[in-house]
Amino acid sequence: MPGGTTRSAGCLQASPDSPDAPGTGHITMSSSSKEGSTTTSTNANGSSDVKNSKPLPPGMVLGPDGKPCKICTAFRYWEPSGKKKTQNASASSSTTSNATAAAVAAATTTAAGDAEQSRPAHCPPDVEQLGRSTWTFLHTTAAYYPTRPTPLQRANMLNLLHSLPTLYPCGHCGEHLGKEMKTNPPDVSGREGLGRWLCERHDEVNVRLGKERFGCGEERLRERWRDGPGDGSCD
Repeated sequence: MPGGTTRSAGCLQASPDSPDAPGTGHITMSSSSKEGSTTTSTNANGSSDVKNSKPLPPGMVLGPDGKPCKICTAFRYWEPSGKKKTQNASASSSTTSNATAAAVAAATTTAAGDAEQSRPAHCPPDVEQLGRSTWTFLHTTAAYYPTRPTPLQRANMLNLLHSLPTLYPCGHCGEHLGKEMKTNPPDVSGREGLGRWLCERHDEVNVRLGKERFGCGEERLRERWRDGPGDGSCD
């Protein structure tokens, strides 16, 4: 598109074999051109702050303070473009056998897998890893939630869910989840209701991302998040 506009994308993302993540709530955009870049940040009250700055790496998301937000951005967009060019030049000078092996490896792994493999283990999480981990925690917690919870257990679960929009490190991700919860309040009546509610919120994300729905049947959820498949492959 003209101007190189980049929108923030991907929050609470999930692993390939589970539903994927919600999109954005707080909207940030960065527009770059040969002459430089202009950054526009839309605040919660609808006002926009426009300022000139150094060109941002493609895909980098801005936080509420107008600065690059690492926890709101996928790791593959963290590195400056100049560093990536240097790495690409170094890679191109490798031997033919190494290049062939790399090509085969790239053809047999997913983009998410590539990102994880290229990301040092000691690095802090990015928006994708944080999202996958959060969804795994929530779905698994729902799978072990009582079928007939006590009033205290229901209250604790509601407190957990309602704390996420405020405490989630990626601000616009948490804001989006908060809006979803106002439109579709959590069902904490029991294990089945909670698991289905979480799955439906997750499937809404899949639809927005153009991906298939996971399906929120009780048996499918139990297999994915508690018991494992019947073929014993996870035992």
